[in-house]
Amino acid sequence: MKIALPVLAAGALCALAACTTTPPMPATRPTPPVATTTPAAPEDPWLWLEDIHGDKPLQWVDGQNARTEAAFAGTPGFEAARRQVLAVLESDARIPGVEKIGTHYYNFWKDKDHPRGIWRRTTLAQYRKAAPRWETVLDLDALGQAEGKSWVWHGAQCLRPRARRCLLSLSPGGTDAVVVREFDVQDKAFVADGFTLPEAKTQVAWVDHDHVFVGTDFGPGSMTRSSYPRIAKLWRRGTPLAAATLVYEGRDEDLAVGAVRDLTPGFEREFVTRTIDFYTSQTFLRGKDGKLTAIEVPLDASVDAHRQWLLIQLREPWTVAGTTYPSGALLAAPFDAFMAGAREFVVLFAPSATTSLADYSWTRHHLILNLLDNVASRQEVLTPSAHGDWQRAALVGAPPLSTVTARAVDPDDDDSYFLHVTNFLEPDTLSLGTLGRGTAQVLKRAPAFFDADAYQAQQFFVTSKDGTRVPYFQLAPKALKLDGSNPTLLYGYGGFEVSLQPRYNGVVGQQWLDKGGVYVLANIRGGGEYGPRWHQAALKANRLRAYEDFVAVADDLVRRGVTSRARLGAMGGSNGGLLMGNMLTLHPQHFGAIVCQVPLLDMKRYTHLSAGASWIAEYGDPDKPEEWAWIKTFSPYQNLAPGRDYPPVLFYTATSDDRVGPVQARKMAARMEQLGYSKVWFYENREGGHGAAADARQSASMWALSYGFLWQQLGGAGH
Repeated sequence: MKIALPVLAAGALCALAACTTTPPMPATRPTPPVATTTPAAPEDPWLWLEDIHGDKPLQWVDGQNARTEAAFAGTPGFEAARRQVLAVLESDARIPGVEKIGTHYYNFWKDKDHPRGIWRRTTLAQYRKAAPRWETVLDLDALGQAEGKSWVWHGAQCLRPRARRCLLSLSPGGTDAVVVREFDVQDKAFVADGFTLPEAKTQVAWVDHDHVFVGTDFGPGSMTRSSYPRIAKLWRRGTPLAAATLVYEGRDEDLAVGAVRDLTPGFEREFVTRTIDFYTSQTFLRGKDGKLTAIEVPLDASVDAHRQWLLIQLREPWTVAGTTYPSGALLAAPFDAFMAGAREFVVLFAPSATTSLADYSWTRHHLILNLLDNVASRQEVLTPSAHGDWQRAALVGAPPLSTVTARAVDPDDDDSYFLHVTNFLEPDTLSLGTLGRGTAQVLKRAPAFFDADAYQAQQFFVTSKDGTRVPYFQLAPKALKLDGSNPTLLYGYGGFEVSLQPRYNGVVGQQWLDKGGVYVLANIRGGGEYGPRWHQAALKANRLRAYEDFVAVADDLVRRGVTSRARLGAMGGSNGGLLMGNMLTLHPQHFGAIVCQVPLLDMKRYTHLSAGASWIAEYGDPDKPEEWAWIKTFSPYQNLAPGRDYPPVLFYTATSDDRVGPVQARKMAARMEQLGYSKVWFYENREGGHGAAADARQSASMWALSYGFLWQQLGGAGH
């Protein structure tokens, strides 16, 4: 099992879904208080907007929403676009992704009849059919109606191997904070007097039927500065949470603390992780007596225990026992031998100038590596032998400019795997195979939402300001006229080692390509397209490198005749919203319009707002004068100035976003209006957390509004 805290998946700043058909991102604590450890500068007149649920700020929000809706939601094309997007998001022909739990295959499904979703299951024999017969386990819409709650599904953890009891995480309105409730999948009911935890940013994991590890809000001092659990405890069934026994206690300045148990039969082990920041952590093996033994790897390395093996993934070069292993490498060693002091490794993957490890997945006897080579996928299968060496073979040949992901179905059981293939122009396919038994067979094909025959996907490279070669993808008509007239949408993220890869997107196809637009995906530094080095090149004081890369792509599109400044739009969310804020303030002359979603913008106060303190390892600490000296160079809120040629901008956020929070977008829009800019629009959805939408209907409205704004500003046909 990968030894990592589930809370970190919720704590990351993820890219909004320009590359998927549904906005992603789980979310944090419901109404975090505004910290006042470091007061904002007294000249900031918009502090009152930081009162997230205050009457006055929400009145301001309502007024802004009404103005934005009048400008764009009232246009003739908005409702048609919203219906088109909703049809994509709720299509019954979508591929239902499944997870094997016990003997069944479970899927969480949303459609027009179940906007919040149903948790359902089927057998493999049924799943192979074109129209499987599903058994509903939990109807979230019915549950919410019965309980008067706006529940959003955040997943289930089931106790292996029987998998009858599960811990469900339910979020009120899409926040990162969840309520945890024990559920019996056989009885299809919550367990009376079962494990239940109130709303908090909780980390919980099964130990056995009668025990769980839990990190949650135990009271004052139990959460870190980043608003995640600081304390891990062992909780026994039938006892009050207050009686749970201490397992580990971290520091207030840590990001989070948690404990997990590997439930692999015959290899049951317990681990405690102290996550220091986003990229450094300490992992301990917990003995039967509760004693913790450190797994002695670099703090910035990640570790994975699987049966008899320990895998170590490096973010920096590591010299040990006289050998230096490169950044981005994946190493293997026998777990017990390593814990006894041996330091002999097999290098399972070493990066090249163009390759990186995207992720990997264990089956019962094999390890599948999902690799990127110039941002295109390929797979390798590694098989350990009794002699300690590893055999290596290719899995499949990936289609050009595609994203291919292989993952095990049940690593405790066999060597079967799912293979998911997606690219810009071909609807997704899902195949099922067994390693060593021929090629995988296609199980499901997603529907086409636009006619791809008229378009082509291409990859280009451009030289950034400092000489770095930066890739980008272009999706455009085959008969593209290079006369600078094409409305073009440039999307980027550039942070947290998140890679932007080719994906089929029916919304982009319908709402952008089919209306005459060109879509471009920029693989700028700060992402993970080339492994840790690509990410580290834009960390902290080097942040401007990511923005220079994005501008280089924009310039190349103009140079090649694809578009012009007046026809070039940009979009990004979350950390990509910070990217958009800097395009607005630092490089406004390059863009005709900008959509800035759930963004960071006030980098002076970001560590004191919502979960901002957890991202110091990415951006730096503005409370330290020597770091603020360079953070201020990419803080859009502080860099706003009167009299600039700023392009029209739409800010989109959510009241329930307890990760970044809505206040940064609020303050940015308010300050721009104060400075006299009239082409500034703001919209704040009440639900949805950091995804800015709690269901497909809200998502459809968000995308229709965003694309409607862009078409109106960029002069698209029919607008």
